[in-house]
Amino acid sequence: MEPTPSNLASLLRQSRINAALGWGLVGIIALTALGNLVLGNFLWAGFAAVVGGLAVLPPVASRDPLVMIPWEVFVLAALPLLGYTFGVNVAFREVATYLSVAALALIVAVELQLFTNVEMNYQFALLFVVVSTLAFAGLWAVSRWLSDLHLGTTLLLDPKLSDDAIEEQLMWEFVASAVAGLLAGIFFELYVRRYADVRRGGERA
Repeated sequence: MEPTPSNLASLLRQSRINAALGWGLVGIIALTALGNLVLGNFLWAGFAAVVGGLAVLPPVASRDPLVMIPWEVFVLAALPLLGYTFGVNVAFREVATYLSVAALALIVAVELQLFTNVEMNYQFALLFVVVSTLAFAGLWAVSRWLSDLHLGTTLLLDPKLSDDAIEEQLMWEFVASAVAGLLAGIFFELYVRRYADVRRGGERA
């Protein structure tokens, strides 16, 4: 089927360059997941596993290693993993995390259209991206709180901070998630609607 303006599946590419970059990122993410698992950072190890799993699903399902999501979207999804690994400052890492969630939401939307009977147009997919980003902020906060309570981590309940400081930091995270969701919506509106189909056609090998 030829890609149409409302076909999210057209985001998948079969370019050798895109596949090489994609599989390279899969390797980096796999090493990141393993490293975090060894160090006991189970939340980040799980996050890495989700990102890598979503990335390899299209080539595995189609049995074609060239069928990959755009590397630009993949990089955006991997940003918080790279930030956490290289110790990027907390403020940037929070925004990067929610931008990553937005990218993952777009990947999920594409794969739902590919592998299920669900059909989305671009407008609904972009709304899905924004809402998913906002929803993840709450889920991520609860996950870190439970990890601190039961695994002895200090992801949210930092003993060096007062309760007021922790609450203020959490509120700023929610602000960051809202900003990231809106920025991601604007970015994907420009990227998906205006460039994705053209670039995919030009990069076919």
